[in-house]
Amino acid sequence: MKRSPAQIIREYGPFEGVDAVHGVSYDGRQVWFASGDSLNALDPASGETVRSIEVAAHAGTAFDGRHLFQIADDRIRKIDPQSGRVLATIPAPGGGGDSGLTWAEGTLWVGQYRERKIHQIDPDTGAVLRTIESDRFVTGVTWVDGELWHATWEGDQSELRRVEPATGDVLEQLEMPPGVFVSGLESDGADRFYCGGGSSGRIRAVRRPK
Repeated sequence: MKRSPAQIIREYGPFEGVDAVHGVSYDGRQVWFASGDSLNALDPASGETVRSIEVAAHAGTAFDGRHLFQIADDRIRKIDPQSGRVLATIPAPGGGGDSGLTWAEGTLWVGQYRERKIHQIDPDTGAVLRTIESDRFVTGVTWVDGELWHATWEGDQSELRRVEPATGDVLEQLEMPPGVFVSGLESDGADRFYCGGGSSGRIRAVRRPK
């Protein structure tokens, strides 16, 4: 297994009126982040928050190319990012213990924090299609170029981990500095990860290894 320190290349925030950053996602232009009672769009070039949608947003956030998905308590809501309207709701597999959320190949992937699991679920029904086990608390989760990465937060240490999707075996580990936590994770599809910073109210961009 490859282990190295995470390279933080940029930090955003804290943001006005935001006590904590939960889920994060990326729509190709903007970073969306969940902050409890709203979903906010961040311009990663300027660092400015450009808009907000008022919706319960307590954990993971995902984008499927057209819609946002947001975990709030025991539900996952499908949201039209243009109007902010909730289009559909499905049950979250953890019944309130869910954390990370991402979209890949037509399905949603949900991190289940204390259960230390990642579930692949049907985005229309919420049915669990498969489950991957971890040995750490799972916060964020993301796919990029066929690689499954997830964030961990255990004690005063967070890591980004690339895992074998079939077995959950850890292939690579990026260690965040002590006291720097990851509450949500999304790839930009290229060379960086966006990491929610929990109660710090910040978002950090971390270099993805070549």
